Amino acid sequence: MPLRSQNLPGIGTKYEFSTDKGDTVAIFFTRTGTVQMYTLQQGCQTPSAAEMTPMEARRLGNILTGAIIEADQESVEIAFSALADLRITLHTLIIPASIDGKTIEDLQIRAKTGATVIAVSRHSMNIINPPASFVFEAGDTALVIGETDQIKKLEREISVE
Repeated sequence: MPLRSQNLPGIGTKYEFSTDKGDTVAIFFTRTGTVQMYTLQQGCQTPSAAEMTPMEARRLGNILTGAIIEADQESVEIAFSALADLRITLHTLIIPASIDGKTIEDLQIRAKTGATVIAVSRHSMNIINPPASFVFEAGDTALVIGETDQIKKLEREISVE
């Protein structure tokens, strides 16, 4: 199943491979920015085609590799089909004034909600994997990870504080 590539002047780049069953898959990255995918099943004369935007092509790549990403305004949910359909959510939240000066440990975020703070952005600086002693300031943007229900519980906890 060697991957063949070919520069097509005026068109773009073509990548092609044959599957173990004898089907052919070709992907064209065009100069106009679109991505075209053609499949030709063994024994057939006419290929099937799909044209995608770069975003759609990345989504297809995520699906094919088992990492499905669905984003909304403040969250990204990732599903890993190779891990028994594990779904985790990365979520950003703005730290309110009500928890200014409190630490991750003070808030018992993981114990109370199951979510974990994995990064904090403050004044254009990023603090990756902040320790439990990290002190929040109002206006910080926290990046948290957990299941959707854990994230919702965290939002409720923080709005109550």
